[in-house]
Amino acid sequence: QLQLVESGGGAVEFGGSLRLSCAASRFALASYNIAWFRQAPGKEREGVACVSSADGSTVVADSLKGRFTISRDNAKFTVVLQMNSLKPEDTATYYCATAGPPCSLSDFGTWGRGTQVTVSS
Repeated sequence: QLQLVESGGGAVEFGGSLRLSCAASRFALASYNIAWFRQAPGKEREGVACVSSADGSTVVADSLKGRFTISRDNAKFTVVLQMNSLKPEDTATYYCATAGPPCSLSDFGTWGRGTQVTVSS
């Protein structure tokens, strides 16, 4: 059974950084594109980034380019979302999910339970 487990969330101040991890399995990383999306209370789900299972290529939402990056650590069976220069509007629950194909910021399959990110001003 496919399982994705997020970790690394927390509370940070404006301008801070966080590194979120999505623990998967060898099978999951080899078989599925993995994406991150976020959802804040009262707001729609927003795709953040995606990394391809085929070649490790990445897609990042235009509004987050330059601050967020996604990468895959095959040795540790994890997908990492590095978030820098955080803003209060980044406050949300972040989920990792299978995506696509192809790598997508809107077509999600299985996702984990999420990890909370709170950015204070």
